[in-house]
Amino acid sequence: MRFTPTALPGAWLVEVERHEDERGFFARTWCRREFEARGLDTELAQCSMSHTLRRGTLRGLHWQADPHAETKLIRCTQGVIWDVIVDLRRNSTTYRQHHAVELSADNCRALYVPKGFAHGFVTLADHSQVLYCMSAFHEPAAARGARWNDPAFAIPWPVTHPTLNQRDANYPDFPVERGA
Repeated sequence: MRFTPTALPGAWLVEVERHEDERGFFARTWCRREFEARGLDTELAQCSMSHTLRRGTLRGLHWQADPHAETKLIRCTQGVIWDVIVDLRRNSTTYRQHHAVELSADNCRALYVPKGFAHGFVTLADHSQVLYCMSAFHEPAAARGARWNDPAFAIPWPVTHPTLNQRDANYPDFPVERGA
């Protein structure tokens, strides 16, 4: 695997190294030793997947509050998504800054999202599936969110009128003050 740090400290783009032949390819998508060698969280509590029917559907921005914060490894296994993370670590030099990357079944990339980040994505193709590997169990009482187009984050989404569920559409603005 190839690990490329993003502009947000602690977040990484993880790319597979394909071993190809006439049958197709084989690639490792997870190796505890390779993640540990970079000081990354290797705890795995659960994996989940989403299937989104239509392009232009946006899910997020979501996170879990402490003490249930989670590290995530996000991979698109069918279709294409534009994946976004936002640094919500109050003492970080990149607080409230975002990073976006296209993940697809074809490029086989994954995004490593450390604790303290919000996550969301918009589908760029119909029938997109996303696999989430998480370091903590989902705790409904710890679920948090911010509006996808919150001016505090200034995310240049590739859609202007996404399809949203009621919860994501009605999240409040994120507190502007540091430490809020």
